[in-house]
Amino acid sequence: MVVGKPLLTVAQIQKKVRALADTISDDYEGKNLLAVGILKGAFIFFSDIVKLIKTPLRIDFIVASSYMKTDTIGEVKIFYDIREDITNKDVLLIEDIVDTGVSMNYIRERILMKGPKSLRICTLLDKKERRQVDVPLDYVGFEIPNEFVVGYGLDYDNRFRNLPYISIFKKTA
Repeated sequence: MVVGKPLLTVAQIQKKVRALADTISDDYEGKNLLAVGILKGAFIFFSDIVKLIKTPLRIDFIVASSYMKTDTIGEVKIFYDIREDITNKDVLLIEDIVDTGVSMNYIRERILMKGPKSLRICTLLDKKERRQVDVPLDYVGFEIPNEFVVGYGLDYDNRFRNLPYISIFKKTA
């Protein structure tokens, strides 16, 4: 297994997270914001961005997965769902990466069925080349190439999440 040089450095990530938080703060000023982190991958991004959002907010989490190592399994599994009542709340889903769009679309549809006042999506990484399902992304940090990446919460087999940067990952024989 090889983790290459950073695709996105610590400084690039921090600058983008601050810019996203500033925009979100402006957009949600005076609103009833519920920030929902999608775990496990988004835990570092979620923590960093909610600390910088100036608007008062509540938080909750969803634990969902559609991956085994580097391959999507084609179905979304929800291991933990939102406990907060989202009726009439402005919900912001915060995700690490949107790849095929299958997982995000599934989560988005589940949330919409619960009657939020509004629903927006923030993702640090957007891998448009692999998109199979069109899902509206309201806040995007970086568009990245069709490469498997690790670091800053993203993993391979639950490893490399603790890297402070994002790197392309190559599995060696």
